[in-house]
Amino acid sequence: MVRVRGARVHNLRDVAVAVPRGAVVAFTGVSGSGKSSLAFGTLFAEAQHRYLESVSPYARRLLRQVEAPRVDAVTGMPPAVALEQRRSVPSSRSSVGTISTMSNLLRMLLSRCGDYPPGASRLDSDAFSPNTPAGACPECHGQGVLHRVTERSLVPDPSLSVREGAIASWPGAWQGKNLRDILGVLGHDLDRPWRELPAAEREWILFTDEQPVVTVHPEREPGRIQRPYQGKYSSARRLVLKAFSESRSESTRARAAAFLEQSPCPLCHGHRLRPEALAVTFAGLPITGLAALPADRLAALLQPFTADEGPAGLITTDLAERLSALRRLGLGYLSLDRAAPTLSTGEFQRLRLATQLRSGLFGVVYVLDEPSAGLHPADTEALREVLAELRAAGNSVFVVEHDMAVVRGADWLVDVGPGAGAGGGEVLYSGPVDGLRSVSSSATRRFLFAPPPPPASRGRTPSGVLRLRGVTRHNLRGVDVDVPLGVLTAVTGVSGAGKSTLLGAAAEAAAAEPSVGRVVTVDQTPLGRTPRSNLATYTGLLDVVRKLFAATEEARRRGYDAGRFSFNVASGRCPTCEGAGSIEVELLFLPTAWNPCPDCHGSRYNPQTLEIAYRGATIADVLAMTVDDAAPFLADVPAAARVLTVLQQVGLGYLRLGQPAPELSGGEAQRVKLAAELHAARRHHTLYLLDEPTTGLHPADSEVLTAQLHRLVDSGATVLLAEHHLPLVATADHLIDLGPAGGTGGGRVLATGAPASLTATPGSPTARYLASYLGSHLGSD
Repeated sequence: MVRVRGARVHNLRDVAVAVPRGAVVAFTGVSGSGKSSLAFGTLFAEAQHRYLESVSPYARRLLRQVEAPRVDAVTGMPPAVALEQRRSVPSSRSSVGTISTMSNLLRMLLSRCGDYPPGASRLDSDAFSPNTPAGACPECHGQGVLHRVTERSLVPDPSLSVREGAIASWPGAWQGKNLRDILGVLGHDLDRPWRELPAAEREWILFTDEQPVVTVHPEREPGRIQRPYQGKYSSARRLVLKAFSESRSESTRARAAAFLEQSPCPLCHGHRLRPEALAVTFAGLPITGLAALPADRLAALLQPFTADEGPAGLITTDLAERLSALRRLGLGYLSLDRAAPTLSTGEFQRLRLATQLRSGLFGVVYVLDEPSAGLHPADTEALREVLAELRAAGNSVFVVEHDMAVVRGADWLVDVGPGAGAGGGEVLYSGPVDGLRSVSSSATRRFLFAPPPPPASRGRTPSGVLRLRGVTRHNLRGVDVDVPLGVLTAVTGVSGAGKSTLLGAAAEAAAAEPSVGRVVTVDQTPLGRTPRSNLATYTGLLDVVRKLFAATEEARRRGYDAGRFSFNVASGRCPTCEGAGSIEVELLFLPTAWNPCPDCHGSRYNPQTLEIAYRGATIADVLAMTVDDAAPFLADVPAAARVLTVLQQVGLGYLRLGQPAPELSGGEAQRVKLAAELHAARRHHTLYLLDEPTTGLHPADSEVLTAQLHRLVDSGATVLLAEHHLPLVATADHLIDLGPAGGTGGGRVLATGAPASLTATPGSPTARYLASYLGSHLGSD
């Protein structure tokens, strides 16, 4: 057994629990109950912490470390591998092939067994990779595209003079003034319209490689002493290309990209490789052609070669087995050249899981974060088989999971709750799955053993139609479909069938539809990238709270305005940590550490600001409150009460108002966005687009979300969502079923209509499971 004693990570309340090794263990509970804190924050963190103690301090700097858990003891814990939902965005050079290591095998196959042109020398496997000097196209350096700057991109309005800002790519503020002053010293006319300057002069200003240094005498400004200085000129092209290639700031790179013109590389035609590598083929295709095939088709193409007794047989057999793992996890529609940033979190995690099946590891604990995320019910059975295989290979599998089909297949169940946040943090049950029947306080129990029937259909009548005609993108080929307005429509189908693509097409069509007032996309992207963005700032609640503090008698006496109560404003924030609440500590041979600020102790504000109280609480105290705590505290403030009530209605009462945005899961971020829309006054004629909104939600939370989505429709909005969760799909007014398979095997509209009318659709994976679900609750017709 793995035994935990005294776990106090996040909201865990001195938890003690024991779970078996060599088993599939499911951790369940409502969102925010503490199950991830137990599985990842305690068990995996302790396993990694012990491993890192055996690694040199210098090497630790290169590893992404989790915080050491607050726990008295963990015993019997083997080495662990965590497969979490992806939070960071992988490099654009990363692909399905590189993550799964199949790109290496494919390169080896072309190198050893490829068909070379007559007289051509045999190439090493590195020559087939665009990420190596040996393989990258020399023209585009393995990017496939060329980024060029032109006079048109740098100077969009040639009627302006240099002084009036003709060179739009120049930096603002002092840097732009510096460049302008240098040109003036060099003798260029700053007040003549750009188009009237001689061509040679325009060419030099924009594209020269020279960097002359001159003495600049700044223009005198009243009240400022400005002395001469040495200024170095850089051309507009040099500045843009440097910002685009070297800056670590996403906003700076995005601004530079706006002044670049992108075109396919004329040498490799977008294939990223040298001509010598592209001339080598296997089964009649170059490596780029093989990598572009969906996994299903690539496996079929390689199958005849697996019987070969030479190197081709060895390599293709290994490839075929790895491709089989992908296909079993519902990823057969992915190609090896599919860029990693385009994968959903569920696809990314299942891709890593498929890779682990071939790793041959023994005696480790796999800790998985909702591996069923984004999976159609048809693929869930295969996932259960894969988890059982990992267990049969001598490993333990700990799964944080909301899908009841996966939970039923587990050997052991740990249910955490009973509620979320401060209302959770207790282990309600730990034992064989069937034993949860007797735990009345468990929110998971009724969904596992006696799932509630779906609410009766409201029978809404559409107020109009959004017509999509000839939609051709990704795997959709000439699709014609009508999306009814004023109702809730669910787009169904297996992973890769084209659901998200159809939502994108609907968004574009709605922009040109007069009967649609606005389009709102509610997705699972983070609310913000820095801890300065939080629940209160995103919903606008902090603006309301700051005004309350500014209106207090003491604040008015001191002359404090609402800005004083923002931790982003110098007058109110702690000067030591500049409102961050923590201090970055650079250590020579250890990873960078963050410690609570020694002056404000994490409150983010300076002492003078914290002397102002509203109903006995400081601004830091309010931000430390949960939504449930703040609701009665601000019940008589209408603007605050509306926001807090809606946050409670979408099941987020356990979140702190000051909870940093990066700490929120994708499901929590999506519900915060939905709450922001629900408390907005204008909903009529609005089209809401949601991509798998129940991902990451416990069935109890999904019930709450479903009710809120129907509230939106009742208030005059249209809701169009891509979804796998049958209890939500069954409540929809209208379904659009895509398929029958993923990738090139999908992209077709199989049926449209009310949920009950689609249960007999031939060839539809969704119809079969929907019929079973409706039949089990309503009785079969």
